[in-house]
Amino acid sequence: MNESNITSSNGARPKPWNNPKVRMFVFQTLALGTVFWFGWTLFHNTLSNMESRGISTGFGFLDETAGFGIIMTLIPYDSTMTYGRTFFVGLLNTLLVSAMGVVAATIIGFVVGIARLSSNWLIAKLALVYIETIRNIPLLLQIFFWYFAVLQTLPSPRQSLDVADMFFLSNRGLYFPTASAEPGFGWVMASLIAGIAAAVFVHRWAKKRQLRTGQLFPALRVGTLLILALPLLMFMLVGRPLVWEMPSLTGFNFTGGASILPELAALWIALSLYTASFIAEIVRSGILAVDRGQTEAASALGLKSSFTLRLVIIPQAMRVIIPPLTSQYLNLVKNSSLATAIAYPDLVSVFMGTTLNQTGQAVEVVAITMAVYLTISLIISGLMNIYNRAVALQER
Repeated sequence: MNESNITSSNGARPKPWNNPKVRMFVFQTLALGTVFWFGWTLFHNTLSNMESRGISTGFGFLDETAGFGIIMTLIPYDSTMTYGRTFFVGLLNTLLVSAMGVVAATIIGFVVGIARLSSNWLIAKLALVYIETIRNIPLLLQIFFWYFAVLQTLPSPRQSLDVADMFFLSNRGLYFPTASAEPGFGWVMASLIAGIAAAVFVHRWAKKRQLRTGQLFPALRVGTLLILALPLLMFMLVGRPLVWEMPSLTGFNFTGGASILPELAALWIALSLYTASFIAEIVRSGILAVDRGQTEAASALGLKSSFTLRLVIIPQAMRVIIPPLTSQYLNLVKNSSLATAIAYPDLVSVFMGTTLNQTGQAVEVVAITMAVYLTISLIISGLMNIYNRAVALQER
């Protein structure tokens, strides 16, 4: 029966206020209006106060000359470039350490989480000690430890530790050779792509063959061989089209090649180890959430423990692991802002630090920085949600 046809017991139509949908619409409209009113009032008062103090507004400062140097850049930069360029330098440095941290923390976290469940008493206890120690020490203290107590105590460049006169480790960082491509290197990259495509084809063929005949094929080893052998063979055939630039000691530091600065190394190590301690517990809980009957069934079929873990347990545990794992990835990206404590030139240090101090455009700089971190977080959440839906159980 339509709600509009419902009448009260005395024959009168019900008042709109008694309709739950009407009340919901009214309250939501009032709440939304209050939020907009508060935001507009805050924005208007901010602009008024800035104008009364003679502070200019707008984003024109991004085209002004920065006038300061940055110790680490992934794109060309010097002090004659603009504040807009410093934004991109800081953003790329933030993305670099965040990506490196996500990869390292995931690998370490999964290894430690699985080790936590090991039947070997020593391995399980060492994993437990690592988890309980690292995750209960503030991250900032860990960053200071790796930077001041470990990396800054390394020898000077003149007494640096070297390996085969190619890798040099000192308190200025790790220096190593870099390669420049010559004509013909494109064929090497094409053979690498072909090797990857062939490995994917072999994997799919082996899977279909196993389903059809029950026979296993070493697809992983064959695929790895294809990915490595084809580019190497092409590399030799086209005459080794790479030129290596070796680092050399010049004055008080090394020149040439590439380097990993102590600031980057300390932040990367601390972020990775700290986040990995939480990921390890997430992995452990995810594995324990899988019914024990799955392990027993795999053992009854004669599967090795390594195959059981890789093919049976982990795929099912991922449905439990992914949601909290996403939160840890988001925390790692946001925790990278602590880089300013050791002068690593990330977005907060370069843009919201030096650029803000020199321009005085606090509102614009802070708004841009907040928008960047929000965008990165939303992208990570979106990608992880897509992956989560891909591994979720599908109802028939």
